[in-house]
Parts: sequence; structure tokens; C-alpha cells
Amino acid sequence: MKRTAAFAFGLLALVSLAGCNFGKGPDFSIVSGSENTVIQPIVEEFCKQKNATCIFKYEGTLDIGLALQSEAGVGEDAVWPASSVWVDMFDTRRRVKGLTSIAQTPVVLGVRKSKAEALGWIGKQVFMKDILAAVQSGSLKFLMTSATQSNSGASAYLAMLSSALGNKPVIEPGDLGDANVQKTVKALLSGVERSSGSSGWLADLYVDSARRGTLYDAMWNYEAVLKETNDKLAGIQQEPLYAIYPADGVAVADSPLGFVDHGRGAEVQTFFNDLLVYLRTPDIQKRIAATGRRIPLADVSAPPEPLWNFDPGKLVTAIRMPEPQVIREALTLYQAALRKPSLTALCLDFSGSMSGDGVTQLKNAMRFLLTPAEASRVLVQWSPADRIVVIPFNSAPRRPMEASGDPLEQEGLLNAVLNEQPGGGTNMYACADLAMQQIARMPDVANYLPAIVIMTDGRSDDNSLFFLNRWNAAKPRVPIFGITFGDADKTQLDGLAKATSARVFDGGADLAAAFRTVRGYN
Repeated sequence: MKRTAAFAFGLLALVSLAGCNFGKGPDFSIVSGSENTVIQPIVEEFCKQKNATCIFKYEGTLDIGLALQSEAGVGEDAVWPASSVWVDMFDTRRRVKGLTSIAQTPVVLGVRKSKAEALGWIGKQVFMKDILAAVQSGSLKFLMTSATQSNSGASAYLAMLSSALGNKPVIEPGDLGDANVQKTVKALLSGVERSSGSSGWLADLYVDSARRGTLYDAMWNYEAVLKETNDKLAGIQQEPLYAIYPADGVAVADSPLGFVDHGRGAEVQTFFNDLLVYLRTPDIQKRIAATGRRIPLADVSAPPEPLWNFDPGKLVTAIRMPEPQVIREALTLYQAALRKPSLTALCLDFSGSMSGDGVTQLKNAMRFLLTPAEASRVLVQWSPADRIVVIPFNSAPRRPMEASGDPLEQEGLLNAVLNEQPGGGTNMYACADLAMQQIARMPDVANYLPAIVIMTDGRSDDNSLFFLNRWNAAKPRVPIFGITFGDADKTQLDGLAKATSARVFDGGADLAAAFRTVRGYN
């Protein structure tokens, strides 16, 4: 009897131990646009039901597209960009399977309600020509993501092109050379006050700035992100953004989820298929719709908000997306000629600790950034109208070097950087201060998007309080972005970025990629 009891106890223990992994689902990873952060908890609930571990990684539209285009491909099991046009454009190897739209959301212009009232836009149809007139009169500026880095910016830009072409059924290659069209769209884009490579980050910038007392006029973003933004603004007792749906057409994002087969077996494919079924169940569709997203062919939507003209049940005039090659040509035109020019000061760490691999990687990153043929492959090339300031620094800033985005001037700037050698300590604040002075001296600075970018591998002498006092007194107040290298302490860079409404990028794995990403914010 004792032997039987002991056997039964041992068997129970064995079953309990095995039960820890019994029915465990696969690890499943998704690379997604930032606009899906609000949907992540819904997906995670499904993963929990399946006893699976789900990992979200958020990247910009261009990052996802370039990964699909690369030889290695994306490392994740699924891609979830804002729009299927980016998969069509970049997935030339047809790696993405089962691409399925989860929801839709148009890209609209949210205008601070008091500004919309002053412009006479409350309760009225507003056309792109009205937006253009407000920009040209100096009555309106707006936030907008970079068209070459983020789908919301590309969508707003393509809607501008469509309107300038008289709302043709579809933009064709020959249309992009029309001088009047280029002039109109360039004038619209002159209204950009801040840019970014992320729709979610841009919305956060609007809210954080409002919390600090800086009120921007407007922001191009997804209708659903506008709802999220207004919910946050209500929480801090700030006026909402009034939704403007341009009457001559908007681009609609279709939020597609697609599977990438890495040969991990049928279980992973089945998990993906089950996830699609789950996301299309009525209860889940109601929850997705409650976030402000539109569910095609389903009788569910978030309630309208007449106070700020939000109505996800409202019919909108949707532009027809051009062919992928036309979109690529349009984005090249945007980057090379139509966007608001940038004024960028690059503070480059040439302290002694950068000796060896550090300085080699830094110079290679500059070779990429200042070689038009290289930068244009990933749509971050400079235009002749751009201004570039490079300031190498160690314990003190070295001689500033300036150039335009003209290819020959870039070459001269690159050669000068390649001749720099590392040595000495680190004082990024002194470099940032000099960069600020260089920008302030630039004529017509209001016609540029200014930014300071600090690349460093080490902790600087701490002059932060002195510097930030000077920054607060300066005009314009220039955002200061950081790029870390090696085992850099992010604390000081994070402090600068937070105080100046910017952000920090990790250049440890790929310094050139970090510089490419920061270009989307300038």
C-alpha cells in the first residue's frame, strides 16, 4: 500500500511538473508601427489565452520596409505597418503572407479648436486650398511626420499632391514633374513646425508641450491617434484638436497584419491564423473600434465627438494610392526638393575614448550620411536648400564646419571630418552651446527646421544647469537629439532631450542607422 501511494505521489509530481509547459504556445514576435501601441494589450490577451509569449517591437514605416527589402529580411514572425502600400513597395521578395487589414483610419489635420474658430473652419468644409491659404498668411503651422519615414506623413503628403493635381483619380509618374504642383505642395509643407519619424512620438510631443504651456497650432495624424491625443489633453484641461477632414481627399491607412515564415513549423503559422480570427470576432472588433479605428463592413464604431468634429462613421473622400514606383518617386521628390529644409548641427565626439573602433564607426557613419548616393537609397539625402553644421568636440568644441546639402559641399565637409583625430576629454554641453550660437546666427532661421544632434560615447562634464539656462533664453529653442555609442551613459543625453522636446537614439548596434533615424526628426 505504501509503495502504491508513493508511486501515485511520484506520478502526480511528474504530471504537475510536465503541466508547467503543457499546451504552451509558441513565442511570437511582431514588428509594428507606433500607432498600434493601443492595440497591443488586446493582442496580448490572446497570447495569454494561448499560453504564448508575444513580443512587440515598434519601428518606423521605413525601417519595416527596408528590413523587408533587405537580404536578411525582418527577424519577427509578423509585420504590422500602418499601410499595405509599404509592403507592396518594399517586399519585393514576397516574404509577407496572409496580409490582412485589421482596421482603417484616415490621416486628418487636427487643429487647436480656438485656432480652427479663428480660421472660420468650425462646421465648415475645408479644402487643401484653405489650409494652404492659412499657411501662406502665417496663420497656421503644424506638426507632421517625415513623409519618407512615417506613413502618416506620407499620407498627408500624397493627399497634398492629389489636391494640387486637381483630384485626379490616381497620381501618375508624369504628374510629379508639374512645376505648379511642386510649388503648391512645397508651400503647404512650409507650414511644418516640427517633424518626426513616428506618429506616436509626434502625438506625445503635442501633449507634453501643451502640459508645459507650449501650444502648437495643429498636427497631421491618424484620426484614431487624434482621439487618443484629445483624451490625454482632456486629462490635463487643455483644449482639443478639432478634426479637419480635407474635403478634396484624405489617405486612409489600412493597418495590415502579415505573416513572415521563418521555417519554425506549422504551429507558428496556425497561431498567426488564429490571431487573425480572434481580431475579427465581434467583441474584439468592438474594442478595436472603441479606440477610434474604423472597422470596414462592420456596424461598430466609437461614438462621435461633435465638440471636436470626430466621427469615425463619417464618410470621407479617400484618395486612391498610386503604384509603388510612383510613391517611391514622390518620396524622392519630397526629400530632395519639396520638404521644408533642415538646419542641422552635428556635435561629434572625438574624445580620446573614441580611439580605435569608435572613431572608425563614426567616420563610416558620416561617410554614409554625407554621400548622396548612399543616403538616397534610404531616403535621407540632403537637399541643396539644407544647411549642415559639423562641430567635432572633446573637452571643448573644435572649429565649426558649415555646408549646404549641395553634393560638392557635402564632399568637402566629409573630407574635413575624415581628417579629425580623437583625443582629450568630453564636454558635450560646450559643443551644444556653440551649435546653438551657430544656428541663431543663420539668416532666415524661421525658414528651416533646426535641430542639434549630439553623438557621444561617454559621460560629459556636467554643465547642464548652465547650458539649459542659456537654452531657455535662446531664440529659437532648438531640440537637442542624442545618439549614444558603445556603453555610453544615457542619463545626461536623456535629460537634454527631455528638456528640449527631443529624444535619444541607440547607436551601439548600428551608428549609421541611428543617424538615418534621427534625420526623420529634422
